[in-house]
Amino acid sequence: MNKKPIKRILRIVFIIASIASLWFVPWILVKAWILPLPNTVQEQLNEAIDHGFDGMIVYVDQAEKPPEFYAAGWHDRKNKIPAYPQALFKIASITKLYVAVATAKLVKDGRLSLDKTLADYFPELVGRIENSDKITLKLMLQHRSGIPNFVDHPEYWAKPPKNKQETLEYALDLPADFEPDKDYGYSNTNYMLISDLIDSVVGYSHQQYIKEEILIPLKLKNTFGSLHEVDINDVMSGYYVGVEDDLKTEFSGLMIATAEDVGIFLRALNDGSVFNEGEQDIYSSIYVYEHTGLIVGYQSFAEYHKDIDTVVIQFNNTTNFDGYDWNLAEIVINRIVKILIRNRSS
Repeated sequence: MNKKPIKRILRIVFIIASIASLWFVPWILVKAWILPLPNTVQEQLNEAIDHGFDGMIVYVDQAEKPPEFYAAGWHDRKNKIPAYPQALFKIASITKLYVAVATAKLVKDGRLSLDKTLADYFPELVGRIENSDKITLKLMLQHRSGIPNFVDHPEYWAKPPKNKQETLEYALDLPADFEPDKDYGYSNTNYMLISDLIDSVVGYSHQQYIKEEILIPLKLKNTFGSLHEVDINDVMSGYYVGVEDDLKTEFSGLMIATAEDVGIFLRALNDGSVFNEGEQDIYSSIYVYEHTGLIVGYQSFAEYHKDIDTVVIQFNNTTNFDGYDWNLAEIVINRIVKILIRNRSS
């Protein structure tokens, strides 16, 4: 992993944080919120680029209508390649939906138990993760385990881990965030451990299991387990405000997909077609039906709106420290949904 871009980001983060602590008014958020609603989704994307995003992709699947594809801005800023809807994108924590579905399938098959504990499945972690004898698989899936989030470790960004074991070390030998099942605390550590558990149970990688049990049945040919499986030029570039470097090669082990593939999966998740008999009831007891994703250079939203039976996937490739880009992206997708509702009723 090239650490120079990350170190440059950290220096900029410190400067921005210092300035923001003195004075910050998110005028761009106010502007994005109060502007008149555009007539079309494409106009909204163009507006989002004017707000400062480098590139954006949106996929819309409305019931009984052909899917719609939108893009604006840059796929690759340096090489002046325009954004296009079929680009691959790092979907970050949206991956948790796939892992949760895979877990539900293994529970239904009797190969995993929601009631078994972390100590049962990872005896080597007893004494290194507090309450390991009380933390069940179900609590890990629900983010109610109290296991610290490795991303929150103060040295995680200053000394990025080189592999999974180093990543896990940032969550070990720490006090629990809370007693199991006494609170909610989103923790990437939960799902990293669950992915490792799937590897162990099936005898091969969880990415391959997801491919066999989810991707192939849904005919999803543009979803991959890591950057190593794809042509890097097909991946949308990722940017951090104030840094010129393209960050697409950072964090190479993340799931990659097109907006369309994520949209098809999300539709199947919500209508139940991704499940075999008995699996959906298990899934409903353990996890959610939509998700977001965030990693340096990449933000993603996967939403299902039951009232209009519509899936909306939004990718944008610009992030920053103070988080206003996240808030801005939320405003954009909310306005897109409003456009769809308005146009649907007109």
